[in-house]
Amino acid sequence: MSKRLGYIYVILGAACWGLIGVFNRLLGEVGVSVWNRVTIRNFLSLVLMTVVFALFKRGVFRIKLRHLPIFVGAGLFSVLGLAVTYFNCQMHCSLAVAGILLYLAPSFVVLMSALFWKAPITKRKVMALVVSFLGCVLVSGIMSGALTVSVTGLLLGIGAGFCYATYTIFAHYGLEHYDSLTMIYWTFFFAGLGSLAFLNWGELAPALSHGTTWIGMAGLVVIATVLPYLFYTKGLEVVESGKASIIANVEPVVAALTGVVFFHEVLNVWTVLGIVCVLGGVVLLAKE
Repeated sequence: MSKRLGYIYVILGAACWGLIGVFNRLLGEVGVSVWNRVTIRNFLSLVLMTVVFALFKRGVFRIKLRHLPIFVGAGLFSVLGLAVTYFNCQMHCSLAVAGILLYLAPSFVVLMSALFWKAPITKRKVMALVVSFLGCVLVSGIMSGALTVSVTGLLLGIGAGFCYATYTIFAHYGLEHYDSLTMIYWTFFFAGLGSLAFLNWGELAPALSHGTTWIGMAGLVVIATVLPYLFYTKGLEVVESGKASIIANVEPVVAALTGVVFFHEVLNVWTVLGIVCVLGGVVLLAKE
């Protein structure tokens, strides 16, 4: 696979992640709590992948026991840990602050890549990181309202960014031994089973009578979870971890645009400038 195609896969993955707000809002409107959404997203993704791979690619089920720590870490820490810390961060500070702290992830990835694999921290990479993060700040809405943050919220937000970043690191090690489909399946094997701890069936059952619930669940699982992780992990086969994480900052851009398209939110000048900054960061990396 060419590096250009790898970039496209990473961008597609980030774009799909950016659609999560659409399906989250649909589920929220019919009374599905954020914790049940964590279970829906992770466990149903595991069920879907198990069925599909059992029919078409059974080889993903075969791994070596010595590699289990990679998948346990990616599933419980990166995927499930992200959900727990990020959702709790949103309860302690504004959504804008929570979003900004989450996008500290590329900084963590660049630093860890340099530490573990001696990946160079080039001037162009640092410039792309700064410009892209500035874009995330602007897209998040920080310029249009007051921000609130507590020490607890700050720590949870930093934790969310770190959990988000570690998936790229775990995937790097996993892809040394397995293809992207195997990496994804076993990540969600542990994330899916772990998410059952947050299931509140008594609350979820009444919502299942709404057709909107099923549409939201299907979108959350297929479009906003399975596909983006498949695309992003496939891209990591040829794209350096630090670059991939910075490029994935197109996610908040897509989220902002979906707000305009689906929920008639208004694009202000700061949001437009933020989109330009994020895309500029991607262009800088593409030319390195």
